[in-house]
Amino acid sequence: MSETISADRPIVVVKIGGSILKDAQAYRRAARFVCNRHFASPDERLVVVVSAQEGVTDSLAACANRIVNQPNPSTLDLLWSIGELQSVAILALHLQALGISPAALNVHEAGLTVRHGDRGSNPAPREVRLNPGRLHSALVRHPVAVVPGFFATDSAGSVVSLGRGGSDLTAVLLAKGLRAVRCELVKDVPGYFTGDPHKNSQARHLPSLTFDEAITFADDGCELVQRQAIEAAARCNLPLVIRGLEESAPFSLLTAEPRPGTASDAIDAAVVAT
Repeated sequence: MSETISADRPIVVVKIGGSILKDAQAYRRAARFVCNRHFASPDERLVVVVSAQEGVTDSLAACANRIVNQPNPSTLDLLWSIGELQSVAILALHLQALGISPAALNVHEAGLTVRHGDRGSNPAPREVRLNPGRLHSALVRHPVAVVPGFFATDSAGSVVSLGRGGSDLTAVLLAKGLRAVRCELVKDVPGYFTGDPHKNSQARHLPSLTFDEAITFADDGCELVQRQAIEAAARCNLPLVIRGLEESAPFSLLTAEPRPGTASDAIDAAVVAT
């Protein structure tokens, strides 16, 4: 199957995290989510950022540590990238099975680059740039591009990690560089709550937060969204939608200023503002 996508269609970046991608059934569910989104809004081009399946990154790190006490950071990043590349391929295959012709890109094709030597698992590299050529070309020929989160390359072509939780940062940087109309981070909960909804049934959903409030959550130990990703979105005033896979479920919107009304009203206002 082949589909041709006009170069002037709006781009939406959707990140699907490892907490969603738990097993084979979860990949099928994620593929159906992307498929439904595509057919509901066929004029949009989707860039889907994926994390490694839940637990894979830790498993690969443990493997490295069994071999040597202090793994070379460059080699460790290369090993870790196996998880994200596996997720890209598996999700793309599920999309193909559902009748979509996706582009499955590797770290080098995704186009994010850092300065040579700017490496470190935490914090993230200081300067990350996007060369969007390969992504734009893929989106002209395909309605969906699936790309790995968590990684960029340096000027020498080596794979460099963007810090734990770095798939959130990948999505933000791609949305900024591609001038996406929306950036959605899909989590295992439909946005922010006043407490952990898995442990506290009385936790109240928060439909709208400012970037500063979300950073405070992160500093207080709520790792729902990577702090560096929130900061990057704040710098370019990019609204973030934090949601689950259920289309009918509530979501949270992160913006620079408080948004009155419902979350749906707020996201409409935020999209217009950008």
